[in-house]
Amino acid sequence: MYVSRRPRRSQETRDRIIGAVRDLLAEGAFHESTVDEVARRAGVSRATLYQHFGTRLGLVDAMCEAFDENPALIALRETHDVDAFVARVVEFWAAEEKVLVQLYGAASVDPAASDLVVRQRRDRHAELRRLLRGLGMDDRRAFAALSVLTSFETFEELRRHAGMPLREVTRTIQEAARLLLK
Repeated sequence: MYVSRRPRRSQETRDRIIGAVRDLLAEGAFHESTVDEVARRAGVSRATLYQHFGTRLGLVDAMCEAFDENPALIALRETHDVDAFVARVVEFWAAEEKVLVQLYGAASVDPAASDLVVRQRRDRHAELRRLLRGLGMDDRRAFAALSVLTSFETFEELRRHAGMPLREVTRTIQEAARLLLK
């Protein structure tokens, strides 16, 4: 009996393309890159790239899907405790930092990057609302405080600009959250 290998090859091709996008982002070159450059790096034709993703925005959507598979985000969705929530958010930011620095930086000039940042923020806000409802703290002040504290900008401020190690970033945000949510 003949068994098709196409689905596996197709997934491998998608993975190579997403890997090329991730590499370009980590290098800070995605914003300036063309679809042809992404295809070349992935070792596929431009037509193959379009077949899998349709547009440059489709590539960004695929990055969002790749982020959704991050173990920290998966755990975050099951978290019902503020300290654990903060720890998972910091873990995610740290795991994707190189890529996200570029996406957040390019968001003001690149519609695809901007779309990813908006989607990421919307998803985080939904998880914050879920967490707060579960804790019986469904108010604007609590949401605003946690929204700022768990933002990538806050992570970057503490990590890169204040020079804190990850463990200290986590503790600092957890302590601030506890104080603000009293």
